[in-house]
Amino acid sequence: MSLKNIYELGLDKNSANFAPLTPLNFIERAASVFPERISIINGAQKFTWNQTYYRSCLLASALSKFGVGIGDTVSFMGANTPETFEAHFGVPMTGAVLNALNVRLDSKAIAFILEHAETKILFTDSEYSSTISDALALMQHKPVVVDIDDTQFGGGELLGEMDYEAFIAGGDDSYHNFKVADEWQAIALNYTSGTTGDPKGVVSHHRGAYLNAISMSLCWELTGHPVYLWTLPMFHCNGWCFPWTIALLAGTNVCLRHVRDEAIYQAMRDHEVTHFCGAPVVLNTLLNASDEVKIGMRKGIKAMTAGAAPPAAVLAGMDEMGFEVTHVYGLTETYGPCVVNSPHDTWIRLGAEQRAELAARQGVRAPLQDEVMVADPESLEPVPKDGETMGEIFMRGNLVMKGYLKNSTTTENAFKGGWFHSGDLAVWHSDGYIQIKDRSKDIIISGGENISSLEVESVLFRHPKIMEAAVVASTDEKWGEVPCAFVSLKPGGMMSEDEVVSYCRSELAGFKTPKKIVFGKIEKTSTGKVQKYILRDRANKAAYAGMNKN
Repeated sequence: MSLKNIYELGLDKNSANFAPLTPLNFIERAASVFPERISIINGAQKFTWNQTYYRSCLLASALSKFGVGIGDTVSFMGANTPETFEAHFGVPMTGAVLNALNVRLDSKAIAFILEHAETKILFTDSEYSSTISDALALMQHKPVVVDIDDTQFGGGELLGEMDYEAFIAGGDDSYHNFKVADEWQAIALNYTSGTTGDPKGVVSHHRGAYLNAISMSLCWELTGHPVYLWTLPMFHCNGWCFPWTIALLAGTNVCLRHVRDEAIYQAMRDHEVTHFCGAPVVLNTLLNASDEVKIGMRKGIKAMTAGAAPPAAVLAGMDEMGFEVTHVYGLTETYGPCVVNSPHDTWIRLGAEQRAELAARQGVRAPLQDEVMVADPESLEPVPKDGETMGEIFMRGNLVMKGYLKNSTTTENAFKGGWFHSGDLAVWHSDGYIQIKDRSKDIIISGGENISSLEVESVLFRHPKIMEAAVVASTDEKWGEVPCAFVSLKPGGMMSEDEVVSYCRSELAGFKTPKKIVFGKIEKTSTGKVQKYILRDRANKAAYAGMNKN
């Protein structure tokens, strides 16, 4: 009997039968098959898929001429505009890594990220010139700066020696690329809030980006040529991979610089939008818009939401307005959503309130997510599917990051036991659906943005009048969650709520500033550990009372 595997004899990989997976392939196909279809609408601007591929190639060529290649970082401080979309293809075409910056961060955080990522070239929208100018002043090793001068914004300072259009004009017309040498090669670097201060750099690869782009289309049963409205920031987990998904489907991207109810409804009417994504705060914005703004809206537009679990009332309200909402869950470390609340046919027979309660759960693994479980954080033994036993959510498979940049210890801890540790605590229901109950890392998700409670606490502790501080998530109708700070003052100390908020605003990004301040005793255990579950209960009871009062 032969000891050799007959299926390996002379059947090797070669260029005819194997190609590394990369989403770069999607845009080349869109340009080849649907060259004249509209790819991007940005106000009065319109581009075809042929033009968008051409412009992405020009960006790649210009970057290559500049010396950008494998192992280099290119950062974009960009709004939801054609330039940021093109970066998702043009940057990785060179082998470099795209670092899409969170435009809501303060200058200190931006400076840290640019230094940590060793950014070689920074493209920055003029809207954010003030933050970038302050960040550059804090840096020792400054990147080359190229401005994105969007005339539709019409403001801000130009910081670079040239603008985006002049930069890509230096690229070669003949440059074309939609391949990569290794699918494990890094494609993007996204920073996520850490619990101990500095953000962590999440490194993702071409294979994961390719697969999650397809997975997102399957979650939504996307077919044909969707018209996708960019209410979700492209910097947030690379827009949950939707720049690549919309290229895959040769759909149309409708750009939106600012997320405001009137602009959203107007874009939906003008361009016959079929799909959009966003945090629960976006859904709430649409719900609470005036009747006048809502006039003429058609039913059946599909929304995908993630972040702090959307209240069932919000989902029920969207359902009543005719929007079809899909609830998803994921992390930056999992390319965005990797769990989806896939409804069952039987749910349609339930009342709206009961249906909304089921839809508010996080769900089951997405189509191309290999494995997800709720298990004991130490033993990794799955918890019973009883809807009561708490455990941590774990994932493994192709939709998990490569690891954290320059942080091997944290990477090893995150992958301990052969699973990715999410840090989110949940229960597992009998039907296999996961429902988050708490966050072991005390991360607050406000309007889709992660806020480290420990980071806010560290700022509060630095104030000379504050003796102790604890920050927890408090339910909020608009943002889903907001930071609530419990503050204990030093003997003789006097501070008002406005003083605390003003101080925090001077030290933190606006969205991280506590929206509620409670003075007084902070509950602790006998060993001195803050009992955050009691504080959360106090904060949420106060929030609930306030909502009812209103």
